[in-house]
Amino acid sequence: MCSPWLAGFALRLVPNNVAKERLMRATLTGRTTAEMQDWTTRWLAKDFPGQLQAWTMERLAFHQQAGHCCVMVSASPDIYLARVAQQLGFDALICTEMKVEGDRLTGYMRTPNCHGEQKVLRLKAWLSERFGLASFAGVTLYAYGDTSGDKPMLRLAQHAWYRGQPWKDASAQG
Repeated sequence: MCSPWLAGFALRLVPNNVAKERLMRATLTGRTTAEMQDWTTRWLAKDFPGQLQAWTMERLAFHQQAGHCCVMVSASPDIYLARVAQQLGFDALICTEMKVEGDRLTGYMRTPNCHGEQKVLRLKAWLSERFGLASFAGVTLYAYGDTSGDKPMLRLAQHAWYRGQPWKDASAQG
């Protein structure tokens, strides 16, 4: 089933996107969108509130009150993350999108896994589409991350935090 792929990922023998796609296919293939909506509703009510960190919510509120455009960028799948972004009041969501045929998930990703450099590519494409910007020039970017897959996006930001602490890119220092 998925154990060999997850073990390979943990040992850094299997790339993130390969392991993720295998896991998604094993767990989501054939599930209905209604099942996923039901699961998401239960998860949002029961488990999600306990996962919100006070500092993170304070930063989000700060940006929202300042009128900043807040975009959630995540490798997590849209099948539940769209509701999370909506509930938290984000202006947009950039994430891994799952393929759906009819009312059933195929288990395959419709977009590339939104991880690492893919976050940067997708954010640039979103800025171009939304604001007509070809680059990040003139854009003040605040970025928050908690996994290694966030680091390429953090490198773009004038203001970056990693796991709740101001982040300095060690690779950029001499």
